[in-house]
Amino acid sequence: MIESIAVIFSITYVILAAKQNIWCWAFAAISVLLYIYICFSAQLFAETGLQVFYLIMAAYGYYSWKKPQEPLMVNQWKTSSHLLIVLFGGILAFMLGFYFATYTNAEIPIVDSFTTVFSIIATYMVTQKILENWLYWIIIDTVSIYLYLHRDLQLTALLFAIYTIIAIIGYFSWLKKIKANV
Repeated sequence: MIESIAVIFSITYVILAAKQNIWCWAFAAISVLLYIYICFSAQLFAETGLQVFYLIMAAYGYYSWKKPQEPLMVNQWKTSSHLLIVLFGGILAFMLGFYFATYTNAEIPIVDSFTTVFSIIATYMVTQKILENWLYWIIIDTVSIYLYLHRDLQLTALLFAIYTIIAIIGYFSWLKKIKANV
């Protein structure tokens, strides 16, 4: 039951984020509170920490999108920035995964750490309305499907399949916004 409610709030969050609706952050906060419990119970410790981060980012995202002085426009980062992100994110994910593999009873720690590290990066990108966040999410969500199926969380795996589709739609929606602003 908790997983079903979390899925509904999570889907609503991503749809509203793709539409650049500020209420997405309220739905995000509710869903992550539920997922903190779900992930901890499933021994996905990196994902549990990620959910705590998401809660903080929900507040920060609301603040960033609400700034009355200047509306936040969809923007892009340079390719060199993304290369650095992938390099450092990959190293950090491996190190975190190694830690969890060595010192905890975490399930599939490298995969768990990969999705966690890159989700932190992509979430920050959403709060700043960086177009490429959606490309990161497509990869993260696809890997997360495997992660959650491995832990017998079928509804959450389905959620991430839906996220993947929404991320593709979000990318093209935000790309259209950039082209309209040129």
